[in-house]
Amino acid sequence: MLTTPITAALVRGALDLEYTERGVRPHRLPASARQQIPDGQLAMTEAQPSGVRLAFRSTATVVELDVIATKRVYAGVPPRPDGVYEVLVDGRLAGQASVTEGDTLTIDMSAGTAESQPGPVRTLRFTGLPDEDKDVEIWLPHDEATQLVVLRTDATVHSAQSNGRLTWLHHGSSISHGSNAATPTGIWPAKAAALAGVDLVNMGFGGSALLDPFTARAMRDTAADLISVKIGINLVNSDGMRMRVFGPAVHGFLDTIREGHPTTPLLVVSPILCPIHEHTPGPCAFDPDAMREGKVRFVATGDPADAKAGKLTLSTIREELARIAKERSTTDPNLSYLDGLDLYGEADHAELPLPDDLHPDAATHRLIGERFARLAFADDGRWTS
Repeated sequence: MLTTPITAALVRGALDLEYTERGVRPHRLPASARQQIPDGQLAMTEAQPSGVRLAFRSTATVVELDVIATKRVYAGVPPRPDGVYEVLVDGRLAGQASVTEGDTLTIDMSAGTAESQPGPVRTLRFTGLPDEDKDVEIWLPHDEATQLVVLRTDATVHSAQSNGRLTWLHHGSSISHGSNAATPTGIWPAKAAALAGVDLVNMGFGGSALLDPFTARAMRDTAADLISVKIGINLVNSDGMRMRVFGPAVHGFLDTIREGHPTTPLLVVSPILCPIHEHTPGPCAFDPDAMREGKVRFVATGDPADAKAGKLTLSTIREELARIAKERSTTDPNLSYLDGLDLYGEADHAELPLPDDLHPDAATHRLIGERFARLAFADDGRWTS
């Protein structure tokens, strides 16, 4: 077996690589942004490599990857499934694997504490790959932080050739991050990217699509041919903003992106349907009755009457985003708007309800990805019409 060190030439979908004593940790925010992160939630989620993959060309039939995964354990919550690693050969799925051990991060949400415990390096092994020159991608778990230690193959590895694809840069919440999706290529942005034939850079951050200026600056400084920003659900369920602040914050976020991408097609996307927050403000909380049954569900704890005083709901956010996009498009012809209800609405909820009342399941991720590909990337879609 030949050993290939993990370098930036092999990694796609990450904005930064952190070299540690134990391995290489992909990051989806640059170091300058990470220095300004105000809480552990975003620090944890940006290090989860949603959309990040190793990409190379080789005749190898056997591929091994040594990793240190971070296993999250939530006190009082059922165990999480192990993260999935997927191998694609010339764009087609050729294998899946997981590791059951690694570093452990134990989180007690009621106490607000988190404790880390180091764990072992484990090896993923993929065999039976075609004995021919081919493009190989190893997609890392979308919801499990991973340090990459070393890549081994039974043939020489070469940098992946330029495929001429457009780069799509997307920012959103846990729904874009991939919550409740089963695999890294099963998250809706990955589905849409595969259908559209574009390269994805996924800046979907669970619980953390909060119009942070450092996120906008990271997007400003990242090369992209197409950009989308999905705004809303985290602003409601965190109850961190009022309508007076929301509008100017959206303008500021978009203005910053435009500093680096003045004419790049930019799509503003409003929230998909989430009944608990359509007309009820946050904050969002775990449903204690469900937790007593060993299940995870969410509830909205705000008062619908407070929406009149400026508390945000999904319905008021959609209305304001549509207004902002229409207003900006008069001087920015490359900016367009997509209503999230066109991706997942009332009829879809009746057929495919959100299992925890907040996040779509694997089938719904597939549905949203298919619809986004059609509504955004098709010949008559938002980016081409």
